[in-house]
Amino acid sequence: MFDKVLIANRGAIACRIVRTLQRMGIGSVAVYSEADRHSLHVTAADEAVFLGPSAPSESYLRQDKLLAAARTTGRAPSTPVRFSQ
Repeated sequence: MFDKVLIANRGAIACRIVRTLQRMGIGSVAVYSEADRHSLHVTAADEAVFLGPSAPSESYLRQDKLLAAARTTGRAPSTPVRFSQ
């Protein structure tokens, strides 16, 4: 069993994952951009990792930043992540 999960999503999906993890007694780590810094998934998660500027191409779609967030927290993303070039 996991003790903490990094959530590689945002918005409503991430909020549902956070709630489910809380019910299961598992910690959650949200990732966020500048635009989402006050979003519910960020404040609801146990931890949050800043990815960068608001543009998805400079934050959420940056494989290196998501992998760095996973390494920093010691966790892998909780959902399949597809990176396109």
